[in-house]
Amino acid sequence: MPGSTVLFVHGALVRDGTWWWAPTADLLRQRTGVDSHALALPSCGETGTGGGLREDAAALRRALDALPSAIVVGHSYGGTVIAEAGRHPAVEHLLLVSSYLPEIGETQGSIMSGELDPVAVRPDDSGRIVLDGYDERSFGARFLQDTDEATQRAAWDRVTAQDAGAFGTPTTAAGWVGVDSTAVVCGDDRSTTAALQRVHAARATRSVELPTGHHPFISRPDLVVEQIEAFLDH
Repeated sequence: MPGSTVLFVHGALVRDGTWWWAPTADLLRQRTGVDSHALALPSCGETGTGGGLREDAAALRRALDALPSAIVVGHSYGGTVIAEAGRHPAVEHLLLVSSYLPEIGETQGSIMSGELDPVAVRPDDSGRIVLDGYDERSFGARFLQDTDEATQRAAWDRVTAQDAGAFGTPTTAAGWVGVDSTAVVCGDDRSTTAALQRVHAARATRSVELPTGHHPFISRPDLVVEQIEAFLDH
């Protein structure tokens, strides 16, 4: 859709959304000239204000308030932020990448609780949530196995603690309802099972399965840009 801005919402337990989305943002700009912006999440300590899911959703609503038209792209936990933000008039399309379209009352923690091999987390000394038992190598093998070692190292440097309210707060809205949406199922994802992704993808307008790990916007930005371009053709 001409004139739309792409707004990226990153996943849990990381910071510096601009870095995570850069391969896709750069390619999108080269191909289409479309501007994009990566949302900073308070729960991940990116704004200096703190807070959990509700504060993340409020940050998304504020960003959308400044845009006449937006395509919102959410990764993993980013889909829960989109849901909690509610229906916003600027949102034209949603792209959910290995992500969630939660019903009202679900929490990020409850969504993940059914996984047979869930990503291990624990509270740190301040009560914030951190990854448990991972190092640079094991993190790369699970979350970015289809990228090179330098990328895995850079990603590990951006892992961070997150407010517990991001995981335990029930959603009070379902911002994906009534919005044209595409869900991307990552078939080789070692973080979120394809089976869980498909449960949520069934709630979207349409879905597509890609042969990638958890972060296709890094490993195969061309495939993600193709999905955004489909919205632009509307």
